[in-house]
Parts: sequence; structure tokens; C-alpha cells
Amino acid sequence: MNDTNFSQNTVASIRQKVSVQELIYCGIFTALIAVGAFIKVPVPVVPFTLQFLFTTLAGLLLGGKLGAFSVIAYLVLGLAGLPIFSEGGGIWYVFKPSFGYLIGFCIATYVTGTMAERMKFTIKNLLAANFTGLLIVYAAGMVYYYIICNFVIDTPIGVWPLFLYCFLLAVPGDICLCILCAFFVKRIKPLLQLNR
Repeated sequence: MNDTNFSQNTVASIRQKVSVQELIYCGIFTALIAVGAFIKVPVPVVPFTLQFLFTTLAGLLLGGKLGAFSVIAYLVLGLAGLPIFSEGGGIWYVFKPSFGYLIGFCIATYVTGTMAERMKFTIKNLLAANFTGLLIVYAAGMVYYYIICNFVIDTPIGVWPLFLYCFLLAVPGDICLCILCAFFVKRIKPLLQLNR
């Protein structure tokens, strides 16, 4: 009887440690996403940052749910007023046309992480997950940008300028990040699993 209680307590203790470890990983990625917002490459209209790099890594390394949780925590902190978005913070940020990309990061992180968890762990599959996430980010970002500009803040933008500035000029860097993430995660994830 005592042995049974001891083993149940041990299992509960291990689960608690794992959940604390996961929360620490989530916190680290939330901080990295915030840092990524301030590493900018000047591109007209929508600044190119390293947020996509860290949100993709969060999905691939933490899984869909925990990765998305990291991004949600980042969004909540920024909307609460911490100046951790690329152009500040606060609830007013939802009226910035580029806020759609942040929403896209959250969805894409979940999808990328879930795909990576369910597929065989190969470079090809990691690339497929990353590029799926990339399409989600740009789809959400561009649709939101168009709606906010044309129907909320009354600064109309046409479809072609939207496609040029919000996709063509920014996507080459993110394509490189997709490839970088796939090769990096292929090497590093087995080591992290050993530590768990």
C-alpha cells in the first residue's frame, strides 16, 4: 500500500516537473518572439522581422499547443500595454493593419507544430509544415491588412500594391527562414527529447 502511494506520488511529481519545464520553454519562446520583433530589416509598408523564425521554431520544438500558447502569451502581453510589438503595444494595436500577421503567427504556429508532430520527422515534412505555416501567416496578414486599410482607418490600398508590399517584398526572407528552421530543428530536436 505504501509502495503504491509512493509510486503515485512519484508519477504526480514527474508530471508536475514536466509541466513546469514546458512552461519554462513557453516563456523562453515568448521572450524570443518579443526580441524578434525588434530585429528588423527595413522593407516598405510591413517591416520584416525575425518573429516568424521564433514562432515557427516554437511550433516545431514545443508542438502545436504549447507553441501556440507561447504566441498567445506574447499577444496578451503586447495588447496589455507592454511595448513588445514591432511598433509598440496596447489594445489599440488591433487597428494597425499589420496586426493580422500576429494573428497569423498564432494560427501558423499551431498548424506547423501539429503537422510536425503527426508526420515522420524528415526534412521534407518539416519544410512542408513550415511552408504551410508561412502561407497561413501571409494569408491572415494580407486579408487583415486589406480590411483595416479599406474599411476601418480609411487609407485604401489596392490588391496589387497589397500583394507587392505585403507579400512579394517580404516573403523571400521568410522562405529562407523556413529552410533554416527545418535543418536546425532536424538536428536539435532529438537532443531536446533526450533531455526530457
